[in-house]
Amino acid sequence: MSIVQTATEKMHSLPLEKQQEVLDFIEFLQSKLAQQNINQEQQEPISFLTAAQQLAGCVDGGPGDLATNKQYLEGLGSE
Repeated sequence: MSIVQTATEKMHSLPLEKQQEVLDFIEFLQSKLAQQNINQEQQEPISFLTAAQQLAGCVDGGPGDLATNKQYLEGLGSE
């Protein structure tokens, strides 16, 4: 016996209001699945290199190593 047949038989034993709840839940699952499919279609896979290119150089110009930056360390711990 298939899952659909088993579910149908069990659904017949439920009161009408509970049958409606089962139908509502099935429709909810269908809409959720459809939304996931839409989201997957909208996202084109890109490589890590392509994704990281927009971040390249974002830290240029800052102090290289703060531990050796004497001006940065002045007054540290005297607070």
